[in-house]
Amino acid sequence: MSLKKLTGSAGSSLTLRPVPAALVRGLRDVHSESDGRKLALDRAGVKGLRYPICVLDRANGLQHTVAEIDMSVSLPHRRRGAHMSRFVELLNRHRGEIDIRRFRALCSELRRDHDASAAHVTVRFPYFIEKRAPVTGAKGLVDYACTFGASVRADRTELWVGVEVPVTSLCPCSKAISRRGAHNQRSIIRVKVWFAKFFWLEDLIALIEDSASCDLYALLKRPDEKWVTERAYERPRFVEDLVREVGTRLKRERSFARWEAEAESLESIHAHSAYARLSYPGSSTVKS
Repeated sequence: MSLKKLTGSAGSSLTLRPVPAALVRGLRDVHSESDGRKLALDRAGVKGLRYPICVLDRANGLQHTVAEIDMSVSLPHRRRGAHMSRFVELLNRHRGEIDIRRFRALCSELRRDHDASAAHVTVRFPYFIEKRAPVTGAKGLVDYACTFGASVRADRTELWVGVEVPVTSLCPCSKAISRRGAHNQRSIIRVKVWFAKFFWLEDLIALIEDSASCDLYALLKRPDEKWVTERAYERPRFVEDLVREVGTRLKRERSFARWEAEAESLESIHAHSAYARLSYPGSSTVKS
């Protein structure tokens, strides 16, 4: 029986012996034992697992980031528990390969590993895009909260992507009734799209930013500040306008058969936020 040597965190040499198969067979597998309560579980698994991943980056090829991952499978009533170690083993097998193109395969593999009727994976991570200031061209990184999600069953697969995009919105009412200026605020637009083919995160983010009074930048000089202030003034948006503008653009994208959009404006003159939501297809959608 061969030995393997590994280096520990302090530089010491660790010797690990392969686990004999007879020992594994002799250990009690409580998870696989039957359960007498006859209640099947919709989901059982791990939540909040932090893990380094690589995401496709249109400008640079790959972007390294740290994700928070939820993984679960359906559990039949006859089985007491899910094998939690298999979730981490799956991530280790696919380290550096977690992107939109491979997400379906990863979730399908999870389902097979657990012999489950359904499997679900959600991966939340910060994604950085380098943006140039609109006048001076000063460079800076803006981060966006992104999520990949997949659910795989025997008869169907759902793949979705969510993004959270900070923008500027300027109040049309304030502009209309004020002799000077108009109040504006930072708003958050959250979009979730169900897709059937590959697309770039950058394109979805750009679509959302173009729907606002103005997008945000990491670094602005005085000429840039003048530009973004005047652009927002020329493009006033209620919170309702934000989701309708996003919805109008998403309906033109044939890649997305289903989507949800919501906006929250962190009001600058009120002690509360303004909120709106739109989904497609939905009861509020008017057919042409």
